[in-house]
Amino acid sequence: MNVGDRVKFQFGGKEKEGVVVRIFPKKVYLKVDFPRHPGRMVVRPIAILEGKSAASAKKKKKEKPAEEKKKKIQRPEKKKGEELEE
Repeated sequence: MNVGDRVKFQFGGKEKEGVVVRIFPKKVYLKVDFPRHPGRMVVRPIAILEGKSAASAKKKKKEKPAEEKKKKIQRPEKKKGEELEE
């Protein structure tokens, strides 16, 4: 990948094409022509453009088993002006 190359990438669920403007160790700046925004700059990680990692890099939460989940503690309710009897 060099400056001036045309690159296809995912944007909003569709495939767009842009021209490489700047290259950094982990990111690439692309110049993309959108219908209402010609010459818009878009930043993408190099790993996603080369296909080395999945598009969604977010980690999923691990679900705890039902018995390990904390149970909600029920506390006696205090009403205004009333005291609890002990």
